[in-house]
Amino acid sequence: MKNIKEAVAEYNDEALVMEGFDDAIIGMCYQYGKHPVVAYDREKIIETLMKDMNRDEAEEFWDYNQMGAWMGEGNPVFIEKFTT
Repeated sequence: MKNIKEAVAEYNDEALVMEGFDDAIIGMCYQYGKHPVVAYDREKIIETLMKDMNRDEAEEFWDYNQMGAWMGEGNPVFIEKFTT
């Protein structure tokens, strides 16, 4: 069985995968003229971070260290799901 990095590499070998957040991956994101990148569920990332910090700390960490980190064209995207 392939690990997540091998599976992602089939779409784009330069797409970045965040260590420790495989459960938050919801798929790949496509945009015209660009290579696909990994799409993460923002809430699942926050929940994972909350194993070691409170919600405010987790959201601040995500905002600054994950959302705010530009690592190049392979940067992941973060999806916030609508609730109805």
